[in-house]
Amino acid sequence: MRRHLLALLAVLGALVAQDARTQDVWAQDAGAQEPVRVGLILPLTGPFTSTGRQIEAGARLYMREHGDTVAGRKIELIVKDDGNVADATKRIAQELVINEKVSVLAGFGLTPLALATAPIATEAKVPQVVMGAATSIITERSPFIVRTSMVTTQITVGIAEWAPRNGVKRVVTLVSDYAPGIDIEKAFISRFKASGGEVISELRVPLANPDFAPFLQRVRDAKPDALFVFVPAGVGAIFMKQFVERGLDKSGIRLIGTGDMTDDDILNGIGDVALGLTTSHHYSAAHPSETNRKFVAAFKAANNGLRPNFMGVGGYDGMALIYKALAATKGNTDGQALVDAMRGMKWESPRGPISIDPDTRDIVQNIYVRRVEKVDGELYNVEFATYEAVKDPLKVRN
Repeated sequence: MRRHLLALLAVLGALVAQDARTQDVWAQDAGAQEPVRVGLILPLTGPFTSTGRQIEAGARLYMREHGDTVAGRKIELIVKDDGNVADATKRIAQELVINEKVSVLAGFGLTPLALATAPIATEAKVPQVVMGAATSIITERSPFIVRTSMVTTQITVGIAEWAPRNGVKRVVTLVSDYAPGIDIEKAFISRFKASGGEVISELRVPLANPDFAPFLQRVRDAKPDALFVFVPAGVGAIFMKQFVERGLDKSGIRLIGTGDMTDDDILNGIGDVALGLTTSHHYSAAHPSETNRKFVAAFKAANNGLRPNFMGVGGYDGMALIYKALAATKGNTDGQALVDAMRGMKWESPRGPISIDPDTRDIVQNIYVRRVEKVDGELYNVEFATYEAVKDPLKVRN
């Protein structure tokens, strides 16, 4: 009797174990069928509509080219407009995590929007892929933030080193008075002085409804060799108009800056007054690579002739990072697993070779010095010098 009872218990144990294994397989199969939802939060109305439009177009182009399935998991893109309001961004991110069960939060055109979402990414353990915002501190606000756009301090490296070697010794700086502008001002001044230059005046212009005229008069009075400028993407046309109206284009004062001022999205609209303007940045639609030529052609074809800018490539590479991380985890959407997969990842972007710094989770990329030239009747930022594999200067460990 005892032997029969033990045999019966053994059979029952085997059946229970088999049933558990079967349920586990079923659970895995069910999980494999669940879509991976990516919440893309962007300013699609208001003054920064072009930023959101470019990032969304870049993300959708990557999906169109690479399909909507990775490691057996279908990818669903859920796009939300935050209207460039930080409180709205935070609320939308919460709704996407709780109600839509997104596996990744992405987008974030400006710094306040990215910072508003950081606590949600941390609490929910959901990766936050920043495709636009550029202030240095962003990746420090959550261990789940990874960036594919740029760092403001990063893009000053080229022009700050090139200018003193090319006849620009005395400079006035003029930046928009908000976090990215202040970051850029500090980074440019530090590198420019270290390269032998002198900064004779530092000007900060209000971000909202900027009137550059009184500041430009102060520049004229100071008579520097050059004026270094940073303004947000989209404001460059306003600045250039006032620069010409005040006659500084004929004053002998050279104009240098970061590539936001000659953004590919607005460059033709600025007109020939931009010819010869020298900037440094991480992307130009004229970047001379086959990867970029294909990207620009496909982007234009998908968006009624719209030329991609640095925000567009940030969205494209952000989606590339998400796809590559999912492939590395074999479809596992655990937040920590995805972020770990993203660390150290490298690939060839339309902008050139890029990678994710495994320590800071920030992008490492080439910075190019460019000059505005006319190519086939259109204005482009034509690159002529390269600084390779530039990290955020504020986070470089000695």
